[in-house]
Amino acid sequence: MCRNIKKLRHPDHLPSDEELRDASLQFVRKISGFHAPSKANQAAFDAAVRDVAAVARVLFRSLHARGETAAV
Repeated sequence: MCRNIKKLRHPDHLPSDEELRDASLQFVRKISGFHAPSKANQAAFDAAVRDVAAVARVLFRSLHARGETAAV
């Protein structure tokens, strides 16, 4: 679906907040169909980007690499 969103899983570190925000913004733009939302939709759009980034952060902190415990 979002072929231009780059892989954020790195073998040696978690993705940065900026990487997560950028990927989340691309995702929300794609699924909403808005590159830039109207003023009436801006708050909902921004909240969606924050929420997607937050859930992605939880995902990355929960993932286990071969034989390792979750990164903190």
